[in-house]
Amino acid sequence: MRGTTALVGRRPESLDVAFVVPLSGPAGIFGPSCEACGELAVDEINSGSGVLTRELRLHVVDGGQTPARVAREVADLVHAGTVQAVAGWHISAVRQCIDRVVAGRVPYVYSTLYEGGERTEGVFLTGETPDRQVLPALEWMARELGVRTWCIAGDDYVWPRASAQVARRFARSSPLVQVLDEVFVPLGTEDFSSAVRRVGRSGAHGVLMFLVGSDAVRFNRTFVAADLDRRCVRLSPLMEENMLLASGAENTHGLYATSGFFETLVTGAGLDFSRRYVQRFGHTAPTLNSMGESCYEALTFMARLAERAGSIELDRLCAAADELAYESPRGVVRMAGNHLLQSVYLARADGLEFDVIAQLAAPPRS
Repeated sequence: MRGTTALVGRRPESLDVAFVVPLSGPAGIFGPSCEACGELAVDEINSGSGVLTRELRLHVVDGGQTPARVAREVADLVHAGTVQAVAGWHISAVRQCIDRVVAGRVPYVYSTLYEGGERTEGVFLTGETPDRQVLPALEWMARELGVRTWCIAGDDYVWPRASAQVARRFARSSPLVQVLDEVFVPLGTEDFSSAVRRVGRSGAHGVLMFLVGSDAVRFNRTFVAADLDRRCVRLSPLMEENMLLASGAENTHGLYATSGFFETLVTGAGLDFSRRYVQRFGHTAPTLNSMGESCYEALTFMARLAERAGSIELDRLCAAADELAYESPRGVVRMAGNHLLQSVYLARADGLEFDVIAQLAAPPRS
């Protein structure tokens, strides 16, 4: 991994991080942007004082492998003393396996939007959760578009299953939202014809997508080929610009996404981050997106937390985490317990870009 700029005149110690990002599998489509954003974070942190004067260095682990294999690689790095922390974007099935091998040993910053509920000590979560992302989006779609009936389509593992449960529970108590059916497919599915037929038979006016990377791309293509986009919108908490490009502009009509960051979001902090990204990697760099930015967020958070704690010792980091607040590319963010609260937005796909149309969750009070 590049981006380990030396700290001139400082002691040669380093803070080595297992950087777990998807380089293969369905989520591999945005792996290059995760690596690039991680590299940018390292460059910027090391061009200053590093992490408590220690040079930040990344050891990339392919988070697209099977959860057990990823956990073994991370465990080996931690056991050997090669890394002193773990961070990155990877699915919840991988997170749960990593939890079991690093809990209580080293800090772990999980950057991904996820299903919520993680309380393991020493695990810090900087991504969105359904209560501030999916549920407000469902309410907005009902009020503004009149979309009240939904069919859930997801990959068959913990994040889609648990997030669907949150949506169903919400629907039972809301007069605005009704879940008519749900269909789950194996992660890495290539043929979505039967899943799309089931969505069509449900009669729903919206599809709530909990599909990862290339799975969502294939679903989008099959969905439009079946002409379902004429009567049914799609809403995804995990959709970014690389996936729009792979889906094709002709397959993104009626597609909505919700996230804490969009490359097209016109805020001072966001625009400045995009400028630095292009300045560092050029206009041919991997497309900037929320998944990549979240990796930048995780490493920046780690440095900020260590600065506040005055240490990288796990107990001191945990004690310092609550109420940590700072300005990020996502605007003002603040820790509450072990979760990073942030603004959340809703965007509509416009060809191969996102048009941000609403703010769903306000920035946290600092």
